[in-house]
Amino acid sequence: MTAAVLGLGPGHGAVLLAAAGAALLLAAVLLAGRPGGRPSWAGGRRQGTRITAAAVLLVAAAATAVTLLHTADLHRGPVPALARAGGTAPEVAVELTVTGDPRTRASRTRGTTAGQTVLTVDAVVDRVTISDGPVPVPGAASARTHTPVTVLARGPDIDRWQRLLPSTRVAVEADVRPAGEGHDDESAALLVAHGPPRELASPSLPQRIAGRLREGLRTAADGLPSDARGLLPGLVVGDTSRLPGDLLEAFRATDMAHLVAVSGANLAIVLGVLLGAPGRAATPERRGLAGFLGLSLRTTALLGTGITLAFVTVCRPEPSVLRAAGTGLIGLLALATGRPRRALPALSGTVLLLVLLDPYLSRSFGFLLSVLATTGLLVLGPHWARALQARGWPHHLAGAVGATAAAQALCAPVTVVLSGHISLVAVPCNLLAELAVAPATLLGFAVLVMEPLFPAPARLLAEVAGVPVGWLAAVARHGADLPGAQLSWPGGPLGTVTLALGTVAVCWTVPLLVSRRGAVAGQRRWGRWARAAVAGLLFLVLLAVLLRPPVLTRLATGWPPPGWRLVMCDVGQGDMVVLPTTGSVGDPPDSAVVVDAGPDPHAADRCLRELGITRVPLLLVTHFHADHVEGVPGVLRGRAVGAIEGTTVDDPPGEAARVSGWAAASGVPLLRARRGERRSVGPWLSWEVMWPDAMPAPEAAGANNASVALLVTLAGGLRLALLGDLEPPAQAALLGRSGGGVKVDVLKVAHHGSAHQDWDLATVLGPRLALISCGEGNPYGHPSARTVDRLRSLGATVLRTDVAGDIAVTGDGPADLGASVHPHAGHGRRGARALRGVVEAGGPRGPPA
Repeated sequence: MTAAVLGLGPGHGAVLLAAAGAALLLAAVLLAGRPGGRPSWAGGRRQGTRITAAAVLLVAAAATAVTLLHTADLHRGPVPALARAGGTAPEVAVELTVTGDPRTRASRTRGTTAGQTVLTVDAVVDRVTISDGPVPVPGAASARTHTPVTVLARGPDIDRWQRLLPSTRVAVEADVRPAGEGHDDESAALLVAHGPPRELASPSLPQRIAGRLREGLRTAADGLPSDARGLLPGLVVGDTSRLPGDLLEAFRATDMAHLVAVSGANLAIVLGVLLGAPGRAATPERRGLAGFLGLSLRTTALLGTGITLAFVTVCRPEPSVLRAAGTGLIGLLALATGRPRRALPALSGTVLLLVLLDPYLSRSFGFLLSVLATTGLLVLGPHWARALQARGWPHHLAGAVGATAAAQALCAPVTVVLSGHISLVAVPCNLLAELAVAPATLLGFAVLVMEPLFPAPARLLAEVAGVPVGWLAAVARHGADLPGAQLSWPGGPLGTVTLALGTVAVCWTVPLLVSRRGAVAGQRRWGRWARAAVAGLLFLVLLAVLLRPPVLTRLATGWPPPGWRLVMCDVGQGDMVVLPTTGSVGDPPDSAVVVDAGPDPHAADRCLRELGITRVPLLLVTHFHADHVEGVPGVLRGRAVGAIEGTTVDDPPGEAARVSGWAAASGVPLLRARRGERRSVGPWLSWEVMWPDAMPAPEAAGANNASVALLVTLAGGLRLALLGDLEPPAQAALLGRSGGGVKVDVLKVAHHGSAHQDWDLATVLGPRLALISCGEGNPYGHPSARTVDRLRSLGATVLRTDVAGDIAVTGDGPADLGASVHPHAGHGRRGARALRGVVEAGGPRGPPA
């Protein structure tokens, strides 16, 4: 109900209030009714139904009214009106109160750059003053208000914004834009700040203490290795500001991201130290620190409440923290009053109260996942644990597996909506992580508390905490590195429903494969062997899916095709070409020269894994734009790389420095390509660097025109031209240097098939197959329809990665030139049509038109 009301616009307020009033009236009628002379059992049953229906109506009415009140500030006052005015709104001066921690992020890599670093912070506008220009709102130019907004800061101002704590009051000039520009619907507007904030009031004392503790934890972790240095604050207080991006992706791939989001388990661990085992907290046999000190139940509950409130303040009121805190406070209230603790009613009451207090939690995936995981632990976990114990599993192992599998079973249909994949290693990785979560959390909190008072011992304790934290990072990285760790799955309602049905089917099938311990003796021998054989076969199938050895993958998918000579990888809006250096039809290659790495390390790694490439004698980056080099870590991951070679122009310097840093960290030399350079790798592959020139013409300046252009010769005489992102001036200069006599079979079209091409060069090259690497739905319009038409008019067959997926060139020579495609999710139908078009046209084997 709350989520539905949030989805409606402000114009439905009167109707919703009327509906809430009607529901309230109907609930009163139901509660005033009587069974009316029926038998006692029927009357009691009917009365119970009436009470249930009345309770539902009361909750629906309360949710509707509270949601309307909670969202009223999103639609009233000058700030929402300025946001609706869009680009015509003048600049405003605002006084605001910070309500969340600043978050920095880099916009997604697109095109030539790696994206600008920006900062966003949630705040509430207290006063707004319209500085100049037409006033598009009624009333005075200055007004007090209470409007939730998102503030966006860029450039050198980020450092000042980064230091702000919640509850700080600041003033700033800003542009007002609609909140729909990639921000959540809890904001009435997006304020693009001009300049640094001017502090009006310091943060509150609790927030200053929390900020000092969080900063102390980061300081104590400074001496740890990179993974542990970023992960320890993330595990303890949810501070992921220093967490390496690839490690965060590994946690997501293994469904362990809850460990860096301050899950409710953290609070449970901390309270467990105080209260002991949950089932014995109110009994004479209770343990924990409270039992050791002999504290009364009420004193214990009071101390636990203080710890819970401090935990929420330091770790921030994230959805999972709020859920855990609410459940914990209800449990502590039961402890103080001597009532029995009932976990499931406590969870239900917590969810109801929190959604009424903050309706936006009803649309929070984090809150939903926290509730589902806890429900799985409380409802399914104990049953599954008992079932495993009945089949001979050790008590603790059965409990751990049952709890982990139950949480995963309920959460997976939701996580697939966010990620578009299911993790096949989630359960084992989370089981392995459980070995280190409790010690890492407790040691981390000890460091958090000690650092302000005893910095030196806190740093020593952080070194100890780095051991279990390093274990967590190793589990995530090794789990994510398994080729089949993730299985693509459709998102949306279809993905959720199909995965839920699949989970139910697995839960129904597994008990059939594992007999009860007491029933084994009565079974026939052949039945036991058959059951063991089926279970073993399923285990082998799962192992094959996880490891995905290239031989099995090739048999199952037909990719890569036998005898492939070149593969253009589908890496989105970027370039990546793979040239095998060994192998034949009967001996698939495991070594290749890679030209460019695309914008995404995961896509680069995926392509090389599917091709079975484990050795890269040379990684050549044609130039240092992000769409060609950001995937370099993916090529380096788990492979022996001989050298990285780049162009002579370090433009842009930031990306060039990143490539140098990756090369140095991996111990790989960084070389420079120059015109006239000739290289070969065995008898299969040789190439000549045709560009850049040592003295480029002034009109051919810039990073694109500094691209390394290669003329590649493959076994059998196939010739390829790889032109990087050369623009027409450099293409024309290249034509002049080459003397005009070069003919090729395959052309990697320059600059993703943009409209800027030198058609004299294309005519001279005379390709029979033209390959274009570009991203689906890219904002640059690549490839240009005019470029595609001109290439076809030259007699070339055109294949594009945004339509076909990965593209392989096959053939033992010019007379045997062929092509195959490997569509990915989203490319299926169009990719099939693309390949069918190649076959129907006679493929690249036909003579040029």
